[in-house]
Amino acid sequence: MDQRVGAAPSPASSRSRTRLDCVSNNTGQARPTSAPGLAPDELAAWGGFLRAHGALTKALDAELIDAHGMPLSSYEVLLYLARAPRGRMRMAELADSVVLSRSGLTRLADRLEKAGLIERQECPTDQRGLFAAITDSGRRTFADARRTHIAGVRQRFLARLTAEEQRRLGELWERLLEG
Repeated sequence: MDQRVGAAPSPASSRSRTRLDCVSNNTGQARPTSAPGLAPDELAAWGGFLRAHGALTKALDAELIDAHGMPLSSYEVLLYLARAPRGRMRMAELADSVVLSRSGLTRLADRLEKAGLIERQECPTDQRGLFAAITDSGRRTFADARRTHIAGVRQRFLARLTAEEQRRLGELWERLLEG
């Protein structure tokens, strides 16, 4: 399948598009939704977003794993912690930031802590709460991985858009996030 943003859809991607207006039932089989299907332009916009996001995320994840042995989800946790005041965030807040369930973040934090990239710290004001804090080793690892990630974002995404398209796309994402 042609993964380029804005590329004409292949027959395979057209088949997958028809599944976008279906939902999965408990048996794992797709069933049509009760709402009418999406118009062709709506489906192209929504399906294109999903395909582009999936392809870009998969490629950036593979680059980080190949170069640093670190998946994109781990990089994202280190990114938030590196930017946080004092290099730490409450675990619940971090889970919301990286769009992981709390149990998913706990498992990821276990792996990052075992690798020496983060540490958990007790919250002095709430005995039930924990902070995740980036370690010095985590900061060094993040700095190395950041170069790889930024190069990948530039090559696979930004280089394919003009400066005006980047600006406009940024505005559109902000508008979508307002609601």
